[in-house]
Amino acid sequence: MLKAGIIGCGNIYGMHAISLNLLDDVKLAAVCDVKEERAKNAAQQYNCTYYTDYKKMIENEGLDVVHICTPHYLHAEMAVYAANKGVNILTEKPMSIKLEDAEAMIKAAKDNNVVLGVIFQNRYNPGSKLIKETLQSGKLGKIISGRALVAWHRPDEYYIKSDWKGTWDKEGGGVVIDQAIHTLDLLRWFVNDEIEYVDANIYNRAHEIIEVEDSAEGVIKYKNGVITGFMAINYYGYDAPVEIELYCENGIAKMTGHQATIKFNDFTEISADRNPNEGEHLGNGFKLYWGISHKVQITKFYDALKKGEKVDITGDEAIKTQKMICAIYDSGKSGKRIYF
Repeated sequence: MLKAGIIGCGNIYGMHAISLNLLDDVKLAAVCDVKEERAKNAAQQYNCTYYTDYKKMIENEGLDVVHICTPHYLHAEMAVYAANKGVNILTEKPMSIKLEDAEAMIKAAKDNNVVLGVIFQNRYNPGSKLIKETLQSGKLGKIISGRALVAWHRPDEYYIKSDWKGTWDKEGGGVVIDQAIHTLDLLRWFVNDEIEYVDANIYNRAHEIIEVEDSAEGVIKYKNGVITGFMAINYYGYDAPVEIELYCENGIAKMTGHQATIKFNDFTEISADRNPNEGEHLGNGFKLYWGISHKVQITKFYDALKKGEKVDITGDEAIKTQKMICAIYDSGKSGKRIYF
């Protein structure tokens, strides 16, 4: 039986707790939050111990894995501490808000021979898997170009409720690092090549109380010649389904929300979508745009741990997306193209 602890009992916490509760050979031993009432409520729900100090939880509970579900700026500090205590780590996205912090997380994990995993659950959605597998099979031929669009709704009221969102020093950015990061990660994962440069613009166009960007657009060019474009805003009227399109030699792959459709040049077509009833067992805290793939990734993470195998999305894999996100901000702030 593996013992797990969760740091941070906010919005995304439930997806981790529920996923752990569904695993037969993993026990949620403890939870932690600086807000004691929130930690206490979470512990009562899952019949475990609660803490307000994550260091005490790690020191006292003999954990095998710690899940980090805290504000972005705390991820690196907590991951490095856990690694130095010999505890495996599964952290929410983004890895960190600074590239050097992500590198420190990877180094600490390797130095202490522990596993560092990063949540990018959308890679496990049926639509994402269909596109990835079809690209890998060679049926689509080479990717020529791609695009991504995110148009979601995060009004000022959303930021008023938070003591860290909308800030450069705690959230690390706005629509790019928080809402669009999953879509940008998928686009990069599909192209699967080293980035040559990023050229981007970022603006705050429609919010009154935040420091960070609510809109971003730009170009990401890869060393294999593929050029991808993206646009992201979080002042739209609702959370519209994200869009990704890949124009390839032998057809076009398109994802709209969770649904993927691949139309080949020979007029054949394949598609994949989520189960329309998914999430019913996850309770009121479940948000449709998250999907249920947290459970898939968390299950695979623990299976790999038990078998001594490499987890799918390691720190080394996730930092590729972190470098891209940081380059978007560097380009947007400086007005210059960022070369890798």
